[in-house]
Amino acid sequence: MNSKPFPPANTHLSHPVALAALLAGLSMFGPFTIDAFFPAFHAIAEDLDASPWLMQQTISLYLLGYSVMALVHGPLSDAYGRRRIILGGVVAYTLSSVGCALSGNIETLLVFRFLQGCATGAGMIVGRALVRDLYQGPEAQRVMAMISMFFGIAPAIAPVIGAMIFSVANWQAVFLFLVGYGLVLWLLCLRLLPETHPPSARTQFRPLPLIRVYVGILRDWRFLLLVTASSAGFGGQFLYISSAPSYVERFLGLGSFGYAWFFVPMIAGMTLGAFAASRLAARITPEACTQQGFVVMAVASLGNLAYNFAIATPAVPWAIIPNFVYAFGVALTFPPMNLLMLDRHPRNRGSASSVQAFGSGLIMALISGVAAGFVLGSAFSLAVGASVLFLIGALAWWLYLRHTPTVSHAGAEPERLDPDEMPL
Repeated sequence: MNSKPFPPANTHLSHPVALAALLAGLSMFGPFTIDAFFPAFHAIAEDLDASPWLMQQTISLYLLGYSVMALVHGPLSDAYGRRRIILGGVVAYTLSSVGCALSGNIETLLVFRFLQGCATGAGMIVGRALVRDLYQGPEAQRVMAMISMFFGIAPAIAPVIGAMIFSVANWQAVFLFLVGYGLVLWLLCLRLLPETHPPSARTQFRPLPLIRVYVGILRDWRFLLLVTASSAGFGGQFLYISSAPSYVERFLGLGSFGYAWFFVPMIAGMTLGAFAASRLAARITPEACTQQGFVVMAVASLGNLAYNFAIATPAVPWAIIPNFVYAFGVALTFPPMNLLMLDRHPRNRGSASSVQAFGSGLIMALISGVAAGFVLGSAFSLAVGASVLFLIGALAWWLYLRHTPTVSHAGAEPERLDPDEMPL
C-alpha cells in the first residue's frame, strides 16, 4: 500500500477503513445539521412565528458560517495540528447545538445556526488534509471514496431520525440529538484520532502571510475552475436537498415521514458512486474518473427534465430515479476532484482545502437562500434549476480539461505543472 505510516504516538487507527469511518462521522455533522430538522421545519416556523423566507435562511446562514470559517480551519490546522483543531471544532459545534435547542425566537435560532456552520467545517475540511498527509495517489482516492461511502449514510438517516424524534417529542429534541452526536464524536476523536501534521511541518498562523497564500491560490484560475465544477455539479443535487420540505411534502405529497423516499435512493446512488470511484482509482486517471461522472450526471439531468415535462404531478418511484442516477455521478467525481484541487497546492493543502470549502459553501448558501426561492413553484422548475447548475459545472470542467496540461496514468501520481510556474 502506497501510504505514509501514522506517527508512532497515535496508532489507534492504523487501518484506512477505520480512519475513513471516523472522518466520515465528522463529515456527517453537515448533513445531520441540514437534514435532521426538515420534518420539524413547519413546526419550527409556527412555534417561532417565522416566515418561509426566514426558515430558508436557517439553511443559508448555516452554510454562510461554514464558508466563512472554512478560510480559517485549514490554516489553523497547518499551524497547530489537525487533531487539535478537529477537537475544538467538535466542542464548538456541540455548544452551538445547545443554543439552537434553547432558542426562543427565530433571530436567536438563526444566530446559533450560523455558529453551527462556523464549527461544522473543522472535521470535513481538516479531515481532507489529514487524509492527504497520510496517503498518495490511488490510495488517497480510495480512502476519500471510503469516506464518501460512510458519509453517504447520513443524509438518508438524518431526516428519518428527525421524524422519529419529532413524532414523540418536540423540535428542540432534534437539536438535542445533535448535541449527543457531538459529544460521542468528541470522545471518539479524543481517544482515536491521530495527529498527522507534526510540529516540524507546521507553519505559523499569521494573517498577512495567510492572505498572500490565499491570493496565490485565488490567482490559480484552474483551481477555481475545479471548485466551480465540483460545487455547481453537486449544486444540481443540493438544490433538491435544500428544497426537500417543499419537494417531499408538497410536490410528491408524502408528508413528514416521506423523506426516506427521496433521501434513501439519493444516498444509495452516492454510495454506489463512491464505491465505483474507489474501484477505479488504480485503473484510470482522476481526470477520466471525473469525466465519467459528468457523463452520468448529464444523462440524469436529461431524464429528469423529460419526466417532469411529461408528467404534471410527479410520483414515486419514478420521480426519484433521476436523482438516484445523478447522485451516482456526483459521487463518482468527488474523490478525484478533491485530490486534483489539493494537489495543485501541495505546500498549502490545508489552505487550499479551506478555499475550496469556502467557495463551495458560499455557492450552496446562494443556492439555498436565493436560487431555491425561484424554483419552488413546480417540480419542473426545480428540475430546470438543477439542470442549469449542472451545465455550469460541466462547462467549468470542460474549460479545466482544455487548459490544463497533465501527464497522468492509472496507478501513478500525476505529474502537474507547479501552480506557481503556470502562466496566468
